[in-house]
Amino acid sequence: MNTITKRLENVKKLQAKRWENEDHWDALNDLLVKELDEILLLEPNNTSALTNIGAIYSDMGENEKALEYLTLALNLGSEDKNLFVNLTIVMIYMEKHQSEYLEYLEDVEEKVENPLTFKAHFEPQSR
Repeated sequence: MNTITKRLENVKKLQAKRWENEDHWDALNDLLVKELDEILLLEPNNTSALTNIGAIYSDMGENEKALEYLTLALNLGSEDKNLFVNLTIVMIYMEKHQSEYLEYLEDVEEKVENPLTFKAHFEPQSR
């Protein structure tokens, strides 16, 4: 297993711990962004890292930034189910018209989830 894969596995584990440690939410988000930025310095076209950093920025309420990373992963050809879910979530939070994200939602059922990525948190009433 290569180093980047191991680092992405660790990012996914740390991301899951955010929900158990809400008192440390901001610090954990900062740590996740730092680690994903370092991975992207080594592999700028790593769609797993792009999908994950997009999810983190979405969870932080920074949807414009999230959309930039997610769109880049999409343009690089990622077929990851989590990418399509995250794009839909971000566009809903940004109050985009349904027609702008409907294709991602329609495609999501036939996609396979990449084990190195995760979904952004979605609570439509929270924002």
